Amino acid sequence: MKKKKKIFNKIIDFLIFIITIMLIAIPVIGGAFMYFNAPFYDNKYIITENDGIRQREDGDIYLEVRRGETARSVGLRLERTKLIKNKYFWNLLGRLEKEHIKSGTYKLEMPLTQIEIYRILVSGKQTLHRVTIPEGSTLRRMAARFEDEDICSVDDFLDAARNMDIINEYNIPARSMEGYLFPDTYFFPSEYPAEQVVRSMADNFFKRMENIDPAIKELTPRQLYEKVIIASIVEREYRIPEEAAIMAGVFYNRMRINMGLQSCATVEYVITDILGLPHPGFISGADLEIDNRYNTYRWAGLPPGPISSPGMISLRASFFPEETDFFYFRLENANSGRHIFSRTNEEHINAGRITKPQSR
Repeated sequence: MKKKKKIFNKIIDFLIFIITIMLIAIPVIGGAFMYFNAPFYDNKYIITENDGIRQREDGDIYLEVRRGETARSVGLRLERTKLIKNKYFWNLLGRLEKEHIKSGTYKLEMPLTQIEIYRILVSGKQTLHRVTIPEGSTLRRMAARFEDEDICSVDDFLDAARNMDIINEYNIPARSMEGYLFPDTYFFPSEYPAEQVVRSMADNFFKRMENIDPAIKELTPRQLYEKVIIASIVEREYRIPEEAAIMAGVFYNRMRINMGLQSCATVEYVITDILGLPHPGFISGADLEIDNRYNTYRWAGLPPGPISSPGMISLRASFFPEETDFFYFRLENANSGRHIFSRTNEEHINAGRITKPQSR
């Protein structure tokens, strides 16, 4: 009996010991958990581009999780930049969480706890920037737009748009993607690969083309290229949608008789995008004499390539031009954007006596 009582007392003592340890350990563990999980509130972050972490003027942090990167690697970067207090606590979260962090760019509105940061990276809900590329944009203008939105640099975008591997993927008979990157509204994360930006825009272009004319697949790359060139010029010329197809018809009429297209838009392209000069307030006589193959006042036929990214109206006009016997057009009213179309040079000159804008 005494032996049993002795064993019982030992068990009681052991349980008391365990409970005592637990009463001590739980607050300690809880305190440690709260301490390491708690965010920094002093905002003294050590941000470096090498760590793939950027801070904007509004204070928001943008974290890039690289493709194939582990949670442990992300934790090292977060600790190094003082966004979290302890990498080991971060690693523990990685073991407890069933889901893995996902690659992408994430917005962190600090201060955040480690658990909150981890859940953001597990969610896969990346920060996407809305970028609208206007119709008639050139590669240089697009590049500047994407750099302004921190998606990719000007140089990276232009390099990708001139990458022959990508150009050959789409069977484009040119040295750049000019004209084949569809003007639209896009959503991309920060620091997105420029090659993927270009491919997304080119994919959009070819999908749109199928909506314009399903027979596009029957065209040779060169035939399509010529239509894109015409569309790119029409895009920079028309102001009223219903006149786009008439203008396209004028350009096709001129080509049939080996007459110069005589488009001021091509001269503007030479000045701004080839020579890198400011946009001219008006086209002078000296501008019309610039010796460049894109200058359609000096060279007959199509220029070497597109001069902008045409939208749906210009592309449809190029595919389905209005058949007329017009060879000239002149801006009649700058406010309405309406043009006067003429059959002969004499009619064109007479129209100029009424209006004084630049002729086409």
